[in-house]
Amino acid sequence: MKSIALIKPYFKENRWKIVAGLLSLMVVDGLQLFIPRIIKWSVDGLTALQIDVGQLLLYAIYMVIIALLIGTFRYVWRRCLLGASRRVEEGLRNRLLAHIQTLSASFFDHTQTGDLMAHATNDIQQVRMAAGMGLVALNDAIVLGAAAIGFMLYINVTLTLFVLIPMPLITISTKIFSKQMHQRYQQVQAAFSDLTEVIRERFAGIRIIKAHNHKQQAAARVNAVSNAYVRENLGLVKIVGSFFPMMLLFTNLSLAIVLYLGGRQTIFQTITPGDFVAFISYLGLLTWPMMALGWVTNLIQRGRASLDRLNHILETRPEIQNQKHARTLDRYEGRIVFENVDFSYGANGNGGPMALSGINLTVEPGTVLGIVGPPGSGKTTLANLIPRRYEVSRGNIRVDGHDIRSLQLDNLRSQIAFTPQEPFLFAGTIRENITFDSPLIAENQLQTVTQKAAVYETIQAFSNGYETIVGEKGVILSGGQKQRIALARAFNQDAKILILDDPISQVDLATGNSIIETLKSMIGQKTIIIVSHRISAVRFADQIIALEQGRIREQGAHQDLIATDGYYARAFQLQELEEDLNAS
Repeated sequence: MKSIALIKPYFKENRWKIVAGLLSLMVVDGLQLFIPRIIKWSVDGLTALQIDVGQLLLYAIYMVIIALLIGTFRYVWRRCLLGASRRVEEGLRNRLLAHIQTLSASFFDHTQTGDLMAHATNDIQQVRMAAGMGLVALNDAIVLGAAAIGFMLYINVTLTLFVLIPMPLITISTKIFSKQMHQRYQQVQAAFSDLTEVIRERFAGIRIIKAHNHKQQAAARVNAVSNAYVRENLGLVKIVGSFFPMMLLFTNLSLAIVLYLGGRQTIFQTITPGDFVAFISYLGLLTWPMMALGWVTNLIQRGRASLDRLNHILETRPEIQNQKHARTLDRYEGRIVFENVDFSYGANGNGGPMALSGINLTVEPGTVLGIVGPPGSGKTTLANLIPRRYEVSRGNIRVDGHDIRSLQLDNLRSQIAFTPQEPFLFAGTIRENITFDSPLIAENQLQTVTQKAAVYETIQAFSNGYETIVGEKGVILSGGQKQRIALARAFNQDAKILILDDPISQVDLATGNSIIETLKSMIGQKTIIIVSHRISAVRFADQIIALEQGRIREQGAHQDLIATDGYYARAFQLQELEEDLNAS
């Protein structure tokens, strides 16, 4: 029932369309019930030789008028009911995306993209089918079925009772099969998620697969997951494939009863030939509701299984949320303080090895903090804690004297421009990637930020300039070009805090120096945090920390640190030697 509650708001929003659609559907069902009556009048008149050509023509006109009315009202119910189901689909998809965007970074650490894609496509499609055609089939099963039985009772009660003998068997078999269908649909949808993820990965990594000549291995992996998906579907087919023929068996059993008993009653003139033909026509109309009962069970079980899967995602609460009385700051200065901060990637910050331990650090407004250290020392983790991408396990992080947990998330993050270690570009134009498709960015501002990121000349060299399509994840660009466009995106944000994770790792020395000069020009305007393995990127910083195994081992200005015999001094000497060799 909790899952069904997901679609109630969308039904409520479209209730008048649904009511109009159901009324039109009932009109169509009612009109269909008059056709056997017209056939009865025609057959009885012909067998008794008491009908003329004009009367037959009138009956034919009646049927044409009914057909036109059925066509009109069928268009109305399809427009209303199927249109409403599309609105349900749209609402669910928007809600799912909006909710996923609220989830914490830790959720995406263990959730596959293919699984989320399956939720947003296949699962929501199954819900749409249940909300649209499922509602139609349910209405027909009840309204058309009950009305057809009523007309059959009017013709002959005894014959109708015999025809309805298979009905309890339908109810019992539906109850037995529906539970098995639900379980099978859950398994099929889970297998579809796995298949989607594996195919997505192979498409995204097609260049690596071809470069390493692993085409056969990739095909084998897709084939294995595809076979698993087929096996789950075959298991479902065994259930569904037994259910529908059973519905047909019961329907044909009713037809056999009518042919024998109805035929005898016609021979003995208990009912007229017209009644016999009309009775068979009503039985034909009853065949669809009986089939619809099986089909609606199929659709509802599919929709319910998909709703359960969607509900599982929508009930996932983000680990990082706004506190009840979270505040919004009108103006940020950019002062950042770490107070005895510990952090672990384990569940709820516990149970895993410590990524950061005992971090005490103060970054004054308008100053530059450099963070260096060997791989795995916690540099990126420390940077990710400031915008609350993850929650600290112990201790506090304060911005302008306020614990970041007491600040509105959107308000806090609006004042932080962040470039990750691996720059991500969307499959649009360069302009869209820098401006996030905002139409308010002036051309001169776009030129300024790209010049600051040392990518202006590169962009101008493209035939389409800022309108160049970069492709999936910026595939047409080099690593350095992608990194500089990501930097331009950060520079374009009017944020008081600028966090750059390895900003010059993929550019040459001259370009890197140009970017460093840009960062120097921002001193006093922004609080800048630079994570880098290249000492040249941080040597101008007001304060530099060297992390090892999640702890601050060294702290001070460049001149202070090279005077020691620590990690920073050794790294500086090695990089100086490397630059000299490259220059030679």
